[in-house]
Amino acid sequence: MLARAKPEFAIPEVCRNFVNGQWVISSVRLPVINPVDEQVLTEIAEADTGLVDEAVRAARLTFEQGVWSKLGLEDRQKVLFRIADLIDEHADELAWLESMNIGSPLSQCRGRHVPRAAYNFRFFAEYISQSRSDAYTQLENYLSVVTREPVGVAALIGPWNAPIALTSMKIAAALAFGNSCVVKPSEISPLTAVRMVELIRDSGVPDGVVNLVNGSGTVTGAALASHPDIDVLSFTGGTTTGRAIMSAAGKNLTPVTLELGGKSANIIFDDADFDRALDGALISIFSNNGQQCLAGSRILLQEGIAEKFMDAFIQRTRNLKIGDPLLPETEVGPLATKQHFERVHSFVDTLEADGCKLLVGGKRCSGFDKGFYYEPTAVLAPDNSAVVCQEEIFGPFAAFQLFKTPQEAWDIANDSKFGLLGYVWTSSYATAMAAHETVKSGVLCINSPIIRELRAPFGGYKESGVGRESGAACEAFYSEVKTTAFLTGDVPLRKLGLGEA
Repeated sequence: MLARAKPEFAIPEVCRNFVNGQWVISSVRLPVINPVDEQVLTEIAEADTGLVDEAVRAARLTFEQGVWSKLGLEDRQKVLFRIADLIDEHADELAWLESMNIGSPLSQCRGRHVPRAAYNFRFFAEYISQSRSDAYTQLENYLSVVTREPVGVAALIGPWNAPIALTSMKIAAALAFGNSCVVKPSEISPLTAVRMVELIRDSGVPDGVVNLVNGSGTVTGAALASHPDIDVLSFTGGTTTGRAIMSAAGKNLTPVTLELGGKSANIIFDDADFDRALDGALISIFSNNGQQCLAGSRILLQEGIAEKFMDAFIQRTRNLKIGDPLLPETEVGPLATKQHFERVHSFVDTLEADGCKLLVGGKRCSGFDKGFYYEPTAVLAPDNSAVVCQEEIFGPFAAFQLFKTPQEAWDIANDSKFGLLGYVWTSSYATAMAAHETVKSGVLCINSPIIRELRAPFGGYKESGVGRESGAACEAFYSEVKTTAFLTGDVPLRKLGLGEA
């Protein structure tokens, strides 16, 4: 096993809160468990209602003072670019922290998650320089100008499965449009958020503009979501939690964006490029240890290639390198928590009643005395009503189904309470266009695993979320539209109250 200590990197003994430029300790501590050895990795100092209120008030004060909200666009750009540069400079450290915290392979954290975080800040720095305003002159004697202003204080609640990539997207967007914010990372994975906030401070963002509160969803998250002085709230996580957050925010009429769960169909036709579709299916379900909302967890196979594809998929699955996520050859690491491990395994208990056949996996990995290691798993389901085809498992757990016709594939794909992503593999332009017109998902990938184009909206249909994230979607969410009408000509006004008949 690779030694897990890294003398050049440090894990804080306690993940503190960052409020108005000061690191703040609280008395309530929650342990953060290392998913590899099940030992306490660090603790978080939980922010209670009072500390959350202090963080919101600090964000409000800085917003009203204009230390960031009224800063010139070019000056804001320079800071955002500096944040990106600092993330790049500390990429090895951030990737190590992320891997230690959530068990995702270090190669994936270093190759995808951390570069994406830096790119988020660069993207929005560039985006704001291209923003434009509208002017209307059609109404005679008037010029109507449409401008945008920062909305105020943003509550940003990040997920545990890819914390640096997804939480940085929210921070970058909120800052780009001039807002102050309060960030709450997941209590499961606080390490990279804490370090990123340190880098944001070092970049020159004024104290109080970015605040961080740690804690559980039931305490810290609830206090933040229900706070009356939050102007907008963005959350990425599970659908059940999303409902609770939307309900709490709704009492204050706080606008929300919610990126929630998925049960994406990965549809593979007989005429697909077999090897590419196989690679794509493995990537879509086993990347990040299967802990991703965009996983292609329902693999729909046209009957002509079904047996060959499943055989190849099972063989490749058995060959996956499972181990310490810090090892460069590791492809799948442990699940993030014991509770999540038990939840993933619980779906095996549903297979017999639903008539599903276990093809590979379905149990704890052998050879590991410690750690939440779960075998990459695949089952064959008789139809889409099986629990493993309807519920988001959020682990390395694929469910195969067979279909004959394109229409049958579309019907299966759309028979879900989720609608985040869809994947289609075919060499037929007509089939690809039919998928585009028929599959009910916020994002659809043709002959490719997920690709995130930040200029294009990302979000889901149905229970997969509310709202979208992208350059334009974030601009609309994190800013207010103002229309100002200027009188440009002589327009007589009615004279009231003169007493004339």
